[in-house]
Amino acid sequence: MEHEIAKAKVLIESLPYIREFNHKTVVIKYGGHAMVDEELKKNFALDVILLKYIGLNPVVVHGGGPQINEFLQKMQITSNYIQGMRVTDGPTMDVVEMVLVGKVNKEIVGLINHYGGKAVGLSGRDGDLVQAKKMKVPGKPETENAPPELIDLGRVGEVTKVNPEILDTLDRQDFIPVIAPVGVGDDGQAYNINADLVAGAIAAELDAAKLILLTDVEGVKDSEGSLLSSIKKEAIEQMITDGVISGGMIPKLRCCASALNGGVNKAHIIDGRQEHAILLEIFTHKGIGTEITA
Repeated sequence: MEHEIAKAKVLIESLPYIREFNHKTVVIKYGGHAMVDEELKKNFALDVILLKYIGLNPVVVHGGGPQINEFLQKMQITSNYIQGMRVTDGPTMDVVEMVLVGKVNKEIVGLINHYGGKAVGLSGRDGDLVQAKKMKVPGKPETENAPPELIDLGRVGEVTKVNPEILDTLDRQDFIPVIAPVGVGDDGQAYNINADLVAGAIAAELDAAKLILLTDVEGVKDSEGSLLSSIKKEAIEQMITDGVISGGMIPKLRCCASALNGGVNKAHIIDGRQEHAILLEIFTHKGIGTEITA
């Protein structure tokens, strides 16, 4: 009986959060180990379905870098990276779109539907959902006073606009959108876009209550290696300058800051390796990972 009472207490603890987020949008960037481990994949699907059934509006944006690498290797296409981003020529873009849209996206949709949800797979090209332009990154200047040279990464894009009409339509029909991070340019070409950036842009356009990024780390840590439960948006750039934040965490936190600037209420970087990480973040007093606030 004590075990059953404990379950009831968990439900009571979640009640204020269910009430607070009823009919609110939560954008979830799905990536990392949570997309590979079979049990975590099942937990993710069940978490998203539960959110929908209790009145939230979950929107999923997924990555797929390891799956793309696997297919490129099979097709003997070599990837080059500049500043951590894959240089994407025409043949590489064909593989990226085939894997993200045709394979990874449909697997996630199938998983959610298998466990009782109603999911629909999209790419950013569907309904001009994610409009993009070519991204160019600054290289090292040839001389000290010279402006930095802009490096062309090929079909790597950045979001210019999100058209939410198709998402609004799906929400009215109680579907869960699952979005592959492929955008469309003014020329009709597909662009490979970082999934964090797509999730942040969509969250801002939808005025989401939360943006949640699933990662393979506990969250953001301080200089002593201790987990930071909360960070103010204004502190991010100073923490980067001080070296507290480095590597792949830099673009994630800048993505969160951009989403907050766009109207998102809170952003979270949480450990997707933790079972039911999404539910623990949204429906418990303590939460998990790192919360970024304005």
